[in-house]
Amino acid sequence: MTKLSVNINKVATIRNARGGNNPDVLKVAVDCELFGAQGITVHPRPDERHIRYMDVRSIKPLVKTELNIEGNPIDKYIELVLEVCPTQVTLVPDTDDQLTSNHGWDTVANRAFLTDVIGRFKEAGIRTSIFVDPSCKMVEGAKECGTDRIELYTEPYAAGYPRNREEAIKPFVEAAKVAKELGLGLNAGHDLSLENLTYFHRNIPWLDEVSIGHALICDALYMGLGNTIQAYLACLKD
Repeated sequence: MTKLSVNINKVATIRNARGGNNPDVLKVAVDCELFGAQGITVHPRPDERHIRYMDVRSIKPLVKTELNIEGNPIDKYIELVLEVCPTQVTLVPDTDDQLTSNHGWDTVANRAFLTDVIGRFKEAGIRTSIFVDPSCKMVEGAKECGTDRIELYTEPYAAGYPRNREEAIKPFVEAAKVAKELGLGLNAGHDLSLENLTYFHRNIPWLDEVSIGHALICDALYMGLGNTIQAYLACLKD
């Protein structure tokens, strides 16, 4: 079964725009689980422009499914993850001021660094995942770093889907097959939506998890959060 992890960063963005605590990020995390989400994802950035480090600390004891903390493993981030001990940590090569994630790791060039960081997290009992482009070479490099899983960066698939979905999915299927052969768990995320998720899952049914935030929160403005989560879960049915 492919799990749906809801990224609640955008909820924090709305809250931060006006100050105060409306919407309540902690309540949204709890409600997402009540509505059927099988995980909660947060991606704290150094400037804390959406999810704040304190949010992560407060969310951890409330999550009853799985907490996934994404981010660039700078010292501050590593300390937070080791303090909170989430179910999963996803390493993303963001710069400090990056608007949103836009590429995966070069797992060959950064092998020594990633191996060291992953070792620290695994020693703490945290499942590890590396954010990678749909490249067989990068998947193989991720395996060499000792990670438990990879997360495929799916923006290129989402961008290509309206024009030619068969071509758009090809490199992802190839990379996913390599991951499977190597015994790596498989996650996916970025710009997956109600429009393109079913086809992605149908072609890569052994996905362990998808992490979805922006599109899901946008849909929730019209459909309501509970209905939206159920719609995304429907896309992941076998």
